[in-house]
Amino acid sequence: MKSFYGKVIKRLLDVVFAALLLVALSPVFAVLALLVAAKLGRPAIFRQKRPGRGGRIFGIYKFRTMTDARDANGELLPDADRLTSFGKALRKTSLDELPELLNILKGDMSFIGPRPLLIKYLPRYSPEQARRHEVRPGLTGFAQVNGRNAISWARKFEYDVWYVDHLSFGLDARIIGMTIRAVLKREGISQAGSATMDEFTGN
Repeated sequence: MKSFYGKVIKRLLDVVFAALLLVALSPVFAVLALLVAAKLGRPAIFRQKRPGRGGRIFGIYKFRTMTDARDANGELLPDADRLTSFGKALRKTSLDELPELLNILKGDMSFIGPRPLLIKYLPRYSPEQARRHEVRPGLTGFAQVNGRNAISWARKFEYDVWYVDHLSFGLDARIIGMTIRAVLKREGISQAGSATMDEFTGN
């Protein structure tokens, strides 16, 4: 992120558009919060710790898409058993990720960048893969518009690092356009044979 765009303009655009969207979409937020609470339980918005730029831990906000259904031992059921049709609809339309606008406004995230993954993955990255944390994580990213969860972890990380090395206004604008198309087509929402994406176990 040595360019003026990467250092200054990108963050300025994030703040301006996140603030505008939060205001414009406030009625949508309210309706979704009520529906999620009624259909999936409370809290409607949950906060989960994720690593951000430089590996710094922050709390990411999302609408819940799963119930808290548990087995006889009190353990959470597998994702596939807790993911309802309503939750699937939220994921297909990416509406579950709207609360991340708050993270963008706070500076935890950007509109465009590698997706923030689980903290437990940090020691599993190769040095090259860990470079994905040289920029703020994004609401969408280059890997998201090139297969999302339908591609392998290795390919996903290759796309993430490629984005870090080629970050520019033109690339970000292109990714936004591709994201709109991917959301409308509902592509790559889950990995084949999985409700979401298999765990990354390392290289």
